[in-house]
Amino acid sequence: MGKFVIRETNTGVKFDLKAGNGEVIATSEVYTTLAACKNGIASVQKNAPSAAVEDQTKEGYAAEKHPKFEVYADKAGEFRFRLKATNGEIIAVSEGYKALAGCLNGIESVKKNAPEAEIIEE
Repeated sequence: MGKFVIRETNTGVKFDLKAGNGEVIATSEVYTTLAACKNGIASVQKNAPSAAVEDQTKEGYAAEKHPKFEVYADKAGEFRFRLKATNGEIIAVSEGYKALAGCLNGIESVKKNAPEAEIIEE
């Protein structure tokens, strides 16, 4: 079972979504308030399960409607995803993956874990 872990940073509050094995599968931006951070979690819980996957690493990829996971290659050549809400705002991002398959597995893990994940404040 996954969990959202909320923690303070030097500049605000952010969350990590962790899978049952403790691995971080998605991270938020830094929010200015705890309430805003919790709204971000609620948005991930609502949007992730039904979000389409838009693979921007393929030439001529089909643009999907929001909410969606955008898969892309970063400057280091690693695969990453960002989850965008229905309004187009980025609500969670991934770490870098060496292989596309790992990135797609990360998306499936977010879809599976986010809706029922408990919320913990550190």
